[in-house]
Amino acid sequence: MSIRIVVKYLGVVLAILGAFLCFPLFWSVAVAHDGIHASFLIPAGIAMVGGFALFRLVPSEYRSLSRREGLTLVTCTWLVGSVVGAVPYVLSGTLPSFADAFFEAMSGFTTTGATVLTTIGHQPPSILVWRNFTQWMGGMGIITFFVALFPMLGVGAARLFDAEMPSPHQERVRARVVDTARALWLLYMVFSAIELALLWLVERLPFYDAMNIVFGTMPTGGFLHLQESMGAYEASPFVTTVVTFFMLASGVNYALYYYVWRRRQLWALAENVEFRLYVGIFLVSATAVTVDLVHRSGMPVARAIRDATFQVASMQTSTGFAIADFDLWPALSKSVLLVLMVIGACAGSTGGGFKVARLLLVVRFAFRQVVVAFSPRSVMPLKVGGEAVPEPMVSAIAGMAVLYVLSLGAGFIFMSALGLDALTALSATIASVGNMGPGLAGVGPAQNYAFIPDAGKLVLAGLMLVGRLEFVTVMALVSPSFWRWR
Repeated sequence: MSIRIVVKYLGVVLAILGAFLCFPLFWSVAVAHDGIHASFLIPAGIAMVGGFALFRLVPSEYRSLSRREGLTLVTCTWLVGSVVGAVPYVLSGTLPSFADAFFEAMSGFTTTGATVLTTIGHQPPSILVWRNFTQWMGGMGIITFFVALFPMLGVGAARLFDAEMPSPHQERVRARVVDTARALWLLYMVFSAIELALLWLVERLPFYDAMNIVFGTMPTGGFLHLQESMGAYEASPFVTTVVTFFMLASGVNYALYYYVWRRRQLWALAENVEFRLYVGIFLVSATAVTVDLVHRSGMPVARAIRDATFQVASMQTSTGFAIADFDLWPALSKSVLLVLMVIGACAGSTGGGFKVARLLLVVRFAFRQVVVAFSPRSVMPLKVGGEAVPEPMVSAIAGMAVLYVLSLGAGFIFMSALGLDALTALSATIASVGNMGPGLAGVGPAQNYAFIPDAGKLVLAGLMLVGRLEFVTVMALVSPSFWRWR
């Protein structure tokens, strides 16, 4: 593995991050007039100049990226991006502690939506725009944007794309990687534009509000510019319905959208096993929570349906928006939401969690092991959508399931050791690994992560990164064999 080639292309990523900082800089100077433009100008200048210098001065190697270099570059991109993204919080005085600023930036770029801000809405508008914009960038992924924009990477781009958007889905796009990355970004932007048009032009929300809602919905991020989250719009059924729809849409595999668009076959959605299971989980969960809210809390049926469908969609897709303080809901409702936090959305989506496709394969794998126990001569290939899943992929997903459980266990123990109660420690860990944001108890929707010690925030930030890059990408870097020079 060559560190030189990683550093060279990391320079390009830095320059892109610097260019992204120009958006909140423009907002500060031309729209908000909040007087903190230097908080964006300084890191933007350093990132663009430093990134360009790295790319130009580091000697070139005329070959494509290896798998190791791709994994290293992707992980370093998220770390460096979070460090650069933290600078505006520190320079503006919004979060003077760098640990807090790094946590907030990592939460944004990984679309987690966990926050250390005790009150939201009193910060300068351009800071809130940057905070929300980081999650929109992280939704489809900085690396995916990198691949789409710079075809000079050649075959090595596939390494970045695989590491950034790992997916076990059988509808895996097989076109040229650069074209695929561009198509997925185009779909992402089209969906964002449609939601913005519905909220701004149809519902007549202020552009600032509509833009920030889109920045939180499409990447299933959850950051908003309001302390009440989506509870501020509970009086508008149109807004909550639109947001519910686009949260669910963002939880679907984007490669499946690409496949439907390329083939002009809308019914391919209904034929997809993962999509059907995803919708089924949503319907069953929303029904269970609705009945529980009506029966246990005496909530009116109409409100129970609205709150349940919205909150189930939010937790299943790992968006983390809150329309109510669900930490006060009955035990069954909270249990359903906690399980949805673990399951997550579809593979290849902007959502987090273990992913529906992997859950399906793990359950079928477990059932096969039961059959093999009493019928060892049985030959039972695992099939999804009528197609046999290769055994190496089955093994990889089983391994990822183990890593997922180990990460949850290690995070839970560490957070408990810091003095957090069991439910807070567990839900904070699940919310971080699943890129969820709010959890239950001390980190519920009406709370925040500010009370957690710095060591805990850094560990949770690491869990966010591990969850966003789906374990193997980051875990590979801590393996001693990964760093053997070949």
